[in-house]
Amino acid sequence: MPRIGQHNIQNRCKLCFLQEEMSIRERGSNPQIRFASSACDRNILKTIALGQMLSLCICGTAITSQYLAERCKVNTPMLQSFINYCLLFLIYTVMLAFQSGSDNLLYILKKKWWKYILLGLADVEANYLIVRAYQYTTLTSVQLLDCFGIPVLMALSWFILYARYRVIHFIAVAVCLLGVGTMVGADILAGREDNSGSDVLIGDILVLLGASLYAVSNVCEEYIVKKLSRQEFLGMVGLFGTIISGIQLLIVEYKDIAGIHWDWKIALLFVAFALCMFCLYSFMPLVIKVTSATSVNLGILTADLYSLFFGLFLFGYKFSGLYILSFTVIMVGFILYCSTPTRTAELAESSMPPVTSIGIDNLGLKLEENLQEAHSAVL
Repeated sequence: MPRIGQHNIQNRCKLCFLQEEMSIRERGSNPQIRFASSACDRNILKTIALGQMLSLCICGTAITSQYLAERCKVNTPMLQSFINYCLLFLIYTVMLAFQSGSDNLLYILKKKWWKYILLGLADVEANYLIVRAYQYTTLTSVQLLDCFGIPVLMALSWFILYARYRVIHFIAVAVCLLGVGTMVGADILAGREDNSGSDVLIGDILVLLGASLYAVSNVCEEYIVKKLSRQEFLGMVGLFGTIISGIQLLIVEYKDIAGIHWDWKIALLFVAFALCMFCLYSFMPLVIKVTSATSVNLGILTADLYSLFFGLFLFGYKFSGLYILSFTVIMVGFILYCSTPTRTAELAESSMPPVTSIGIDNLGLKLEENLQEAHSAVL
C-alpha cells in the first residue's frame, strides 16, 4: 500500500510538471500570448502618433488663419468653416446618398434628422465662438479656459457613454493641464500676451461656451463612430454644418467677404486651411474609434506648441525653454492616460467582460481561453 500511494504521488507530480511545461510551451508558441504586451505598447504608440497627427492638422488651421488675419487682413472664420463643411458634404454626404438600407441618407434623415441638426449646430457654433472670443479676451484666457472642455467631456462620457475612469486618468489629466499652464507661462514670459481685449468677461464666457459645445460634439462623435459609422457622422455633420454655417455666413460675415481683395496668396491660404480642417475632421473619428474622445482631446493639447514652433519662423515669436518643458509634460500626461484603458459600466455589470477604449481586454480573454484549452488537453 505505501508503495502504491508513493507511486500515485509520483505520477501526480509528473502530471503537474507536464501541465506546467505544456502551459509554458503554449505561451511560447501562441503568437497572441507572445505579443500581448507588445500589442499593448503598439496601441499606445499608435495612439500617440495619431494624436500628434491631429495636432499638426490643428496647427495648420491656426497658422493659416493667423497669416490671413495678420498679413492679409482677412478675418472670416465662418467662411473658412463653411468651405470645410462643403468638402465634407461633397465627399461623405454624397457617399451616404448612395448607401442602401439603414445607412442611406434619406433613411437617416427620416429617423434622426433633429438629432443631427443639434449636433451640426453645436459643432458650427463651437468653432465660431472660440474664434470670436479672441476679439474680446486675451490669448492666455483662451488657452486656459479652452481646457474647460476636458472635464466637461469626461463628465458627459461618464453619464452618456458610461465611461468609468480610474485614479490614474484624473492624475494624467491634471498633468496635461499642468503642461498647458507651463505653456501659458512661457507665452507671458516671451511677450506673447495680448492685452488688447475689449471685454474680457464676454470673451471668457464665449470660450467656456465654445469649449462646452466642443465637448458635446466630441461625445456625440464618439458614440456615433463606435455604435454606428464614421461615414454617417461625417456625412450628417457635412450636410447640416453646410446649411447652418452658410446661413450664419450670410448674416455675420457678408461685408467682410465682400471686402476681400482676392489674389493667389489669399486663395492658397484658404485652400490650405480647408485641407487641414478636412483632414482633421476625416481622421479624428478614426482615432476616437480606437481610443476615446477624452484621450484625443488630451493629445491635441500640443497643437498650440506646434503653432508656436512654426511661429518662430513665420511671425518672429521669441523662443522659451518652457515650451519644450510644456510639450514634455503634456506628452507624459497623455501617455499616462493612454497606458491604462477606461472601462464601460454597462458591460462591466453584465456577464460579458468589460470593454476597454483600446480593445485589449478581448485579447486577454482569448489568451485565457487558449490556456484553458491547453490545460484540458493535458488532463
